[in-house]
Amino acid sequence: MRMVIVTGMSGAGKITALRMLEDAGFYCVDNLPIPLLDKFAELISMPGSEITRAALGLDARAGQPIGELPRILSELKDKGGLEILFMEASDETLLKRYKESRRKHPLSPDGEVSEGIARERQLLHSIKQSADYVIDTSGLLTRELKTEMDRIFVENQEYNSLMVRIVSFGFKYGIPADCDLVFDVRFLPNPFYVESLKHKTGLDQDVRDHVCQTGEAEEFLSRLKDMLSFLLPRYVNEGKNQLVIGIGCTGGRHRSVTIASLLYDSLRDSGDYGLSIKHRDMGNG
Repeated sequence: MRMVIVTGMSGAGKITALRMLEDAGFYCVDNLPIPLLDKFAELISMPGSEITRAALGLDARAGQPIGELPRILSELKDKGGLEILFMEASDETLLKRYKESRRKHPLSPDGEVSEGIARERQLLHSIKQSADYVIDTSGLLTRELKTEMDRIFVENQEYNSLMVRIVSFGFKYGIPADCDLVFDVRFLPNPFYVESLKHKTGLDQDVRDHVCQTGEAEEFLSRLKDMLSFLLPRYVNEGKNQLVIGIGCTGGRHRSVTIASLLYDSLRDSGDYGLSIKHRDMGNG
C-alpha cells in the first residue's frame, strides 16, 4: 500500500499534482477533512482492499484545522507507508497567481493575500521539514511538473529535493532577480556579428557551432559541470529546494542560449535532479 499526502502552499499546484497522480493510477481524494485522515488510512489498509495506491490532498481550505496536521502526519509516518509531497512556490509567485485568479487566500479571506501566505508558511513549516518530496513550482511549466511527478511516482527514481532552473538572459535587459548563480559567457565568439547568424538563436546548430568553434565553450562547460557536481549535493544537504542558474550574454539570444541548452542537456542526462530551462530574452531584438 502506497499513500501519498499532497500538501503545501495554497496556489503552489496541489490540485494539478493530484490530477497527475490520478492519471498515474492513484486513487485520489481532495480536501479530505483532516480529522478523518487516520480513519481513511485504516480503511484502505484493511485486508482485501482493492486500493493499492492513494493520494490525498490536504490544505487550509474550508476551515480545516491545519494546526493539527503536523501531529497527525507524524503519527501516520511512524506507522510506515506514508509519503508526503509538499508543493512549494515563492511568495512572489503565489501573490502573482492569486492576483491573476482574483481568489482570496483561505487563511486571510478578508485581509491581504500576503498575510495569508505568511501565516500558512508558518503553520506548514514543520510539515515541509518532514516531507519526503518538495517540488517548487515557481518557474515550472505544467509539462515540467509532470516530468518531475512521473520521475518520482511512476518511474520511482531516486529523489533529491532540488529543482534546478537554468535561465539564459541578456545583460542589457538585466540579471534575473531570482538567480542564485550567474555566469557571464560574453567571452565566447558572438554570432551577432555574422550576418547569416544574426537573426537566428542558440537553438540553431550553426549558431552553436560558431559559439563552440574555439573549444573554450566546451572547456567552460566542463569546468561548470565539475563545480555543479560539487555544489548540488551540498545544496541538497542544506535543504535547498530550488537553484536558479543564470547564463548571460549581451542580448540573451545566441551565446547564453547555446550554453544554457548544452548545460541543460548534460544535467538531464544525469537524471539526478529536477530540471527546467527558460530562455528569457531569446525573442528580443
